[in-house]
Amino acid sequence: MRRVVSLYLPTWPTDRIRRRKGAPPQDEPLVTVRTEGSRRLVGAVDQAAHALSLRPGQTIAHAQAMVPGLHIVDATPEEDEASLHELARWCIGYSPIVAPNPPDGIWIDIAGASHLFGGEEQLVTDLVQRLRSQSIKADACVADAPGTAWGMVRYGKQAIVPPGRSIEAVEGLPLPALRLPQATVEALHRLGIERIGQLAAMPRAPIVRRFGKEIVLRLDQAFGHVVEPLNPLLPKDVPARRVTFAEPVGRLEDLQSIVRRLADGLCRDLERLSLGIRRLDLVFERIDRCSVALRIGTARATREADHLARLFDERLQTIDPGFGIEAAVLIAGKVEPLSERQIEAKELKEGDADRVDLSRLVDRLSARLGPKRVYRLAPVESRVPERTMKRIPALAPAPDAHWPEDLPRPARLLDPPEPVTAMALLPDHPPAFFVWRKVRHRVVRADGPERITGEWWTSERERSSLRDYYRVESEQGTRFWLFRDAPTAEGGRWWMHGFFA
Repeated sequence: MRRVVSLYLPTWPTDRIRRRKGAPPQDEPLVTVRTEGSRRLVGAVDQAAHALSLRPGQTIAHAQAMVPGLHIVDATPEEDEASLHELARWCIGYSPIVAPNPPDGIWIDIAGASHLFGGEEQLVTDLVQRLRSQSIKADACVADAPGTAWGMVRYGKQAIVPPGRSIEAVEGLPLPALRLPQATVEALHRLGIERIGQLAAMPRAPIVRRFGKEIVLRLDQAFGHVVEPLNPLLPKDVPARRVTFAEPVGRLEDLQSIVRRLADGLCRDLERLSLGIRRLDLVFERIDRCSVALRIGTARATREADHLARLFDERLQTIDPGFGIEAAVLIAGKVEPLSERQIEAKELKEGDADRVDLSRLVDRLSARLGPKRVYRLAPVESRVPERTMKRIPALAPAPDAHWPEDLPRPARLLDPPEPVTAMALLPDHPPAFFVWRKVRHRVVRADGPERITGEWWTSERERSSLRDYYRVESEQGTRFWLFRDAPTAEGGRWWMHGFFA
């Protein structure tokens, strides 16, 4: 299913001026000026100027009268649009299908790519935060259609419109959310029509006769009833292979064969350049001018065409060919140097396990589960048990730290620890029994305590932290790792922190 991000840059011209010149400060109002005949008008305003009631279209004389000391810079719409195209190329890092939407927006089709960022919400959050960290005001919305996302990000409040909910999302929005000419919006206002839902409830024939076909087209695009094609940009100077078909194709077997043929050719091109693939984008161009894309990543640079093609196999089933696909493009979006190396012609011997290439397995698991779900645990130097490990990429180099071999720890830790009700026969002794998750366990063997104090050098709160750990075995033979967070005399509570194999 198609999912499109509409990225909205409300103060793009002034943000670009500040990034280029480094002035004026954010709290000082800035506007651009454009000339219409003999009149000098406000072209764009920044956030500070907007807060002072300055708006595009006002005369500069009026603006200066309202805000003394106003910063004024000549508008350069051509440069603004060129810079917007460059920003759109940067957005290709999120999806292979990106199209600029001048003067203040970008469309990104994230179907087939959002899983690489942990989902749509995480992708949008990362995109907006990265732009804001560069002093670019930005907002974004995800929806099924470009028109829906465009209206919601500018006039709505939802950042994510659930699939299939476009109509109810936009019907309460004002008419400008349909991207209609201002004259048409004003004429509809004179008829008492203020919201999209009111317009949709009216008979279409009289509306078309009076206002033309554009109003009905924009309404269908906002509801997702009509496919709105995007003209995607291609990244500059990247290896790519393209194939065009004499007749449209759509069968899964045909798509798999096409991907393998493109991968073979692309890997041969990369071999001549001594490059390997880290990110690969597959774009299918349908005959209705709507493009659909898939993206895969690799743990290590590779030029093995068969391996790369197989990473797409399972996800090709999600491609909707529509009325047919007329072209396909395979783009090496991210590459790294990869030199030839000698392959050893001998069997793996004991002690050679570190030389086993697991990158194929990691790539297959990442394509199926998502890259954030494939990782390894690395040791961390810490006294607190739940802090003694961290997640690192599956093929990351082994860190210098290591876990002590003579320090018994359970095979599974609970994070956070869960409270238990326990009873000890003597103060500061292991419990005679405890109740955890409404089940009573009688202790037959115990060892401890092992006292672990807080890491006082990290925070003041850690100075008073103290835990007494016990390894206990129940009468059923299950071994647990319990701790008390303070001596009995101080009212310490008991916690379950893990299980031994």
